[in-house]
Amino acid sequence: MSRKKIKLAYITNDSARKTTYKKRSKGLLKKVREITTLCGIQAFVVINSPDFGSQAEVWPSLEDARRLLSEFKKLPLSKQNKNMVNQESFLEQSLAKATQQLRKLRKENHQKELKEVMFESLSGKGILQSLNAMDLDEVDLLIKQNLADIDNRVRVLTKASRS
Repeated sequence: MSRKKIKLAYITNDSARKTTYKKRSKGLLKKVREITTLCGIQAFVVINSPDFGSQAEVWPSLEDARRLLSEFKKLPLSKQNKNMVNQESFLEQSLAKATQQLRKLRKENHQKELKEVMFESLSGKGILQSLNAMDLDEVDLLIKQNLADIDNRVRVLTKASRS
């Protein structure tokens, strides 16, 4: 049976929220237990909810959690921060990636527009007058590239037909 996608929002029904909390925390503990066993790593989980009891749930034990946390704090800051990302740096990375993708898409779009202008001008529409000098140079390069590609293809086909 397939699972349907759930909407991630605060559950207003108290009994449904408590049931979901119990199921999700049990599942989270199971996943951490599995990853520690399968990958041979040390990990701990602290689940603290003010709504569902005053005592925080700690796995595997409070002593193990304290020991792992103290070992982590003993590491040099460079190792502690190696794989950590704060909200600001995460957003900066996401923004840089999105900006780079936007530049790439704009460049591709511009190339497609120039190709369309080239084909429209070949069909007799006089739209080249509306372009600036830089765009005209790019259309010129595009035409030369297409002509070179056509010449290469003709050479390949004539060689193949002679053989």
